[in-house]
Amino acid sequence: MKTTKSKQPFHLATDRRYTTCPDSGETERLSKDQKVTAFIQKYTQDEGKGLQATAGTPPEGKVPRSFVSLPVLNPERLKTARAQVDKAVRMHKVFSVQGPYPVIRRALRARGWVEQRLHCPKPPVHHRHSEEGSPKDSADSDQDDDNVNKEPDPDGIYDIMSRLVRNEMVYFYWTMRRDAVNPNSLQKEQIINHFTKAGSFTTKSGLCVNLRKLHWFDAADPDTFFPRCYRLAAQDEKHSFIEDYRRTACTSFLKYIVESEEGVQTEGTSHNTRAARKRSKQRSRPMDLSKMITSALKVCQEFLESLEHRDIDRNLETPLTEEQWEEFIHSYQLVVHGGEKIENSDIFVHCCKAMLERLVEVSPQLDIDGIHNIWIIKPGAMSRGRGIKCAKHLDQILQLVDGDSTLIKESKWVVQKYMERPLLVHGTKFDLRQWFLVTDWNPLTVWFYKKCYMRFSTQPYSLNTMDNSVHLCNNSIQKHLIPSQQRHHGIPADNMWSDDQFRTFLCSQGRGAQWQTMVVPGMKKAVIHALQTTQDLMDSRKNTFELYGADFMLGHDLRPWLIELNASPTMAHSTPVTARLCSAVQEDTIRVVLDRRADRTANTGDFQLIYKQAAVDVPQYVGVNLLVEGTQIRSPCTLPPLSHPGLKRRSREKEPVVEKVKPLPKMLLKNQSKNISSGISTPSRTILPPDPPVPVTNKGFPVQLPMTVRTIQLPVNIQPRSVFLWKRKRVVQKVCSQKFQPCTLKNGRVLSLSLEIIPKQPRQTATSSSSA
Repeated sequence: MKTTKSKQPFHLATDRRYTTCPDSGETERLSKDQKVTAFIQKYTQDEGKGLQATAGTPPEGKVPRSFVSLPVLNPERLKTARAQVDKAVRMHKVFSVQGPYPVIRRALRARGWVEQRLHCPKPPVHHRHSEEGSPKDSADSDQDDDNVNKEPDPDGIYDIMSRLVRNEMVYFYWTMRRDAVNPNSLQKEQIINHFTKAGSFTTKSGLCVNLRKLHWFDAADPDTFFPRCYRLAAQDEKHSFIEDYRRTACTSFLKYIVESEEGVQTEGTSHNTRAARKRSKQRSRPMDLSKMITSALKVCQEFLESLEHRDIDRNLETPLTEEQWEEFIHSYQLVVHGGEKIENSDIFVHCCKAMLERLVEVSPQLDIDGIHNIWIIKPGAMSRGRGIKCAKHLDQILQLVDGDSTLIKESKWVVQKYMERPLLVHGTKFDLRQWFLVTDWNPLTVWFYKKCYMRFSTQPYSLNTMDNSVHLCNNSIQKHLIPSQQRHHGIPADNMWSDDQFRTFLCSQGRGAQWQTMVVPGMKKAVIHALQTTQDLMDSRKNTFELYGADFMLGHDLRPWLIELNASPTMAHSTPVTARLCSAVQEDTIRVVLDRRADRTANTGDFQLIYKQAAVDVPQYVGVNLLVEGTQIRSPCTLPPLSHPGLKRRSREKEPVVEKVKPLPKMLLKNQSKNISSGISTPSRTILPPDPPVPVTNKGFPVQLPMTVRTIQLPVNIQPRSVFLWKRKRVVQKVCSQKFQPCTLKNGRVLSLSLEIIPKQPRQTATSSSSA
C-alpha cells in the first residue's frame, strides 16, 4: 500500500479540528470501524501478493512514492485494540508525546491511555531569540540533542491505535519544547507539562534578578545559598560588579597574607615561578607592601561602615582613586597570580586577621571566594554550558562582554563569583543534579525528588588554568573529552556517581550524617526560595505541571550552593546511573500527576511534598472601565444657632446697597489712625457690614439703644465690639465713643465692662453731614 507523510504543520496537528485524514478515496466516506476493516483487508491482500517496500520506476508524469510494508495484524488483536481505544476515548485517556520519551509512553499505556502521534518533522534551529533572549528551541532546556531513543513497535499496533484516535481530543500533552502547544488554546481538562513564563527563574539572568527580591517573601538572605551575580549590560549593575571585583581583590589579598604566614596551601593551587620572574622584570617600580595593606584595610572598613549605614553623612568619594586602584590591582595580581615573593608580612598578620574576622560576620561568601578573584561569565539564557568562560582580570571580563553586541543589547550577559574552594572528591571537581516537580503555582506546590546524581570533570581541579574541561562539569561538555591520566582512579570513566555512592564517600570521611542534616535541607530551602520570588510572574493554569533540574555545588562545609535551574532536564540514558535514575523520575512524575489525582493516598515514588502554600484568592477581572461613586457634600450653615429663647430668627434680608462715597482727605485719615491707636473710633463715611449676632447666654439680655448702661455682664471669651445703627433705606452710621476701664473679675466667672454711650445727635444738613 502506498503511504505518504502528512504535510500538515505541527501546530495544526495538535488540534483535532485540523487533523487531516491520511486515507483517501472510498475510505474517507466510511465510518471509523469500516475504515479500519478496509485498511486491514487491503493490506492483507497486498501482503499476500508479496508486495514489498521497493521503489519502482514511476509512470511518466507521476511523482515517485515509496512503498512501506506493514506486518500482518491478528484480527483478534485488532479487535482488542479497538475495544481499548473505545474505552480510552470514553474515559478521556488520549495522550500525545513529542520527543523521545519511551518511559512516559510505557507508563501511560500501562494505565490504559492511547497515544495520538504527532507526525511532524524535527523543527529547524532558528537563531531568532525568544523573550528570554535565547533560541526558542533551546532557551532554557537542558535536553541533549542526541537523545533520539525511539520505542520499537514490532507489530504496528500503536500506529493503528493512533489512527483510530486521530480525530479525538488529546487530554495529556508531554512536549520537549515549551512552544510546541499553545496553552491558551487548551481546554480546562487538558493537561500539559510546561508552564509559561518560566524564564523568570530558568534563565541565569532571570534567577539573578528575582533572587534579590527574596526579602519581600521570606526572612532569608540569598547570599547564603546563591553566589552573587550581576548583569553586565545594566549600567548600575556593571558599576556594582566593578566595585565588588575591587573589594574582593582587597579581601583576597588580606587572606593571602594570613594564609602565607600560617603556611596554608590551598587545594588546586601552585605558584608558577617562571611567570613570576617574567612579570617581576616587567615591573616598573618596587611594590610597597605597607601601602597595599593600608589600602585594602581602608576599602574593607568603608564596606563595613556602608553595611552599618554609618557613611550617610560622609562625602560620596571612593576610598581609592582610579590610579591607585590600577596600581593596587596590578600589584595584587603579581603577588597572588604570579607568585611574587613579599617580605616582612608577619607584622601585618594581626591586623589582617582582625579585619577578616569582622568580614566573616557580614559576608557569608567570604570562604568560597578564595584568593584568586576568579569570576565566571555566562550567557544569561543558554544551557548545557554553552558560551561559559572563566576569567581573573577585570579588563578581560569587560572586553569579553563588550564583544557581543546582541547579548549586550538584550541584557543577557551575567557574571557570577566563581566558587574557588568547592568540595573535591579525590582532587576532582563535581556538581550535583537534583530534580523537583511543580504541580501548581497557586497555591505553590513543590515536590522534591529523593534521588540525585553527581557529575565529575575529566581533569583534576586546578586554578592555574581557566579551561572549561576543569571548571565545567556538564555532561554535554565532559562526554566529548578523554579523562586525564593524573585524575584519581576512584572516579569512574563515565564521570558520574549516584547519591548512594557519594554518601558512601562521605561516610569514609566521617561525614556521612551531614548529608541528611545539611545537604538535603539546604537544597530544599534554595529551591523553595527561588520559586517564591517568581510566583507572581508565573501563569497559574490548573492541570499544568513541570519537571525541573537544579544544579548545586557543595562547599567545604557541605553547604549547598545553587548554580542554576533548568527546564526540560535531560533524560538521556548516557550512563548506567542516568539510565536508572532518569527512568525512575519519569515514572514517579506520572504517579504524582495522574495517580494522585484519582487517589490522594496513591504511591508517589521518591517524590516528597516539601512545600504547599496557602491558596491565594485571585481577584475577578472587571475590565478596564472604572466607576467612581460618591455623595454630594452640602455646605454647613454660616449662621450660628440661636441659644436665647427671647431672640427670634430674622428673615434673611437683602444686603443694603452701599453708596459710593468720595475718599476722605489725608488729614482726616491721619486723625482717624491716631484715634484708632488710642482706642477711640472716629466717625467716617466708610460703611462696614454688621457683625453677625452674638449668642447670648441665659444670664445676659439684649441691649436697647439709645440708653445709658453702667454695667454689662459678658462671658469671659466675648470681646467688646463696636455698635452700629442702620436703617433699610438710608444707612447712617452711628459710632459710639467707648471708654474702657480695666476689667475686674466678679465671683470669678464674668467680666464687668463699663460703657458710656453718647446720645443721638440732631440731624444736620447735607453740607454739614458731608463735611463731617
